Amino acid sequence: MKSSGSSWPCGRSAFALICCALAACSKSPAPARAPNDWPAAAQRSDASARERVALTVYNSNFALVREQRRLRLGKGRVALAYEDVAAQLQPATVHLQPLGAPDDLLVLEQNYRYDLLTPEKLLEKYVGRQVSLVRYDRAADQDVGREAQVLASATGPVLQVAGELTSLAADERIRFPELPPGLLSRPTLVWLLESAQAEQRVEVSYLTQSISWHADYVLSLAADDAHADLVGWVTLDNQSGASFPAASLQLIAGDVQRVTPEPQVAFDAVEEQAPANQSAMSEQPLFEYHLYTLDRPTDVLDRESKQVQLLEARNVAVERKLVLRRDPKLRPAFAPNGEPTAVEHAAVVAVIDNREQAGLGMPLPRGVVRVYRADAAGAQQFVGEDSIDHTPRDEKAEITLGEAFDVLAERQLMQVRQIERCVTQQDWQIVLRNHKAAAVTIEVQEPASGDWQVAQSTLPAEKRDASTILFHAPVPANGTTELRYELRTRTCD
Repeated sequence: MKSSGSSWPCGRSAFALICCALAACSKSPAPARAPNDWPAAAQRSDASARERVALTVYNSNFALVREQRRLRLGKGRVALAYEDVAAQLQPATVHLQPLGAPDDLLVLEQNYRYDLLTPEKLLEKYVGRQVSLVRYDRAADQDVGREAQVLASATGPVLQVAGELTSLAADERIRFPELPPGLLSRPTLVWLLESAQAEQRVEVSYLTQSISWHADYVLSLAADDAHADLVGWVTLDNQSGASFPAASLQLIAGDVQRVTPEPQVAFDAVEEQAPANQSAMSEQPLFEYHLYTLDRPTDVLDRESKQVQLLEARNVAVERKLVLRRDPKLRPAFAPNGEPTAVEHAAVVAVIDNREQAGLGMPLPRGVVRVYRADAAGAQQFVGEDSIDHTPRDEKAEITLGEAFDVLAERQLMQVRQIERCVTQQDWQIVLRNHKAAAVTIEVQEPASGDWQVAQSTLPAEKRDASTILFHAPVPANGTTELRYELRTRTCD
């Protein structure tokens, strides 16, 4: 179709007029670009630029990472890809701090990119695109390929080859022509920076999930059962997705309050020191917690579990006792016709005295204590284990090892009486039997609830707490002791 009328150098359409005005028809020079429009130079930094790294690991499955790096940025605006960070880092906790003059480095934007390169992700990025299917031809001794289009990738590749739908054959592999933009080989922090110096030293800190630690202890009882050697170990588990070689390691013992994070959305835009026991870790108070510091750097590698000695103490004072506990949830509160409840065994309990005068005196983090005792031939035998809570200095830790084979008890509720309108009395009888060749003392712990008092008992009664009555019952060798007590409970005012 011919156009009528005079012709313009760049055409008659509005678009052509704009082109003419901005390009060929304009003789004025292009305006200077504002500083904010300058393109940013691309730089990257990986673990090889680290000068030091420090980890503070909490016993709630998270850690604080602090690392220093020397960055070669160049002057001006820089897009920095900061690699080798933890895959489980929380982006909102990231902080970059220049170690030189604060005004020499400005952070304009911060992004966390974690769309990592995997076979599944790569296939997903190629949906609707062409790939090559390659198999090895033994007869020709070479790879043979054919073109295909990826139609879907949710549960495996669905391909279109020569107009037909097919899946990947067993002897075929997919060859991708290039790496799609946006996929990274490892998690990366990306900053848009304004640098006044060509080289900067910075400290980057962040919190990451999936680094945890717990304490384990080995308690070796002496022949007198009154002393023991205690060795504590820290087991560190790193599943964060990053390795931290030659890290300064610190551990926090205590329950630190944290806000449950919202689901992450991908976006792209000194008090006294511990006593002089041998230990690889020193301890000091920190706020309302306790901080343990390893005395040397250590490698904390990704997907690694490692152990570090926490403490070693010799000749620690230990008390062994027998405890009879009645659990009201497991045993009937009343046996009809005065019939005895099931036969019970006394529990064997080892009590660690965590005082400096007793050979210890170091805050013990929550953990599991495994107890060993030498037999007549001197061989160490495992005799039980139990978990302990955080145990401060000058407190005691009780470890229930199991049930005493030769110390038994039968309990009977002999009678229930209404003493007054609001007062009920239970008459209890406990028969304690000792089949050992030596006398024992059993700590009997009886539950009570409400407004109660022991009206009468054959052994002195102590009020351990608001819901526990305590008796200390001596039982002779190969003998029996009978404990009777009357428990009165007021049920109304």
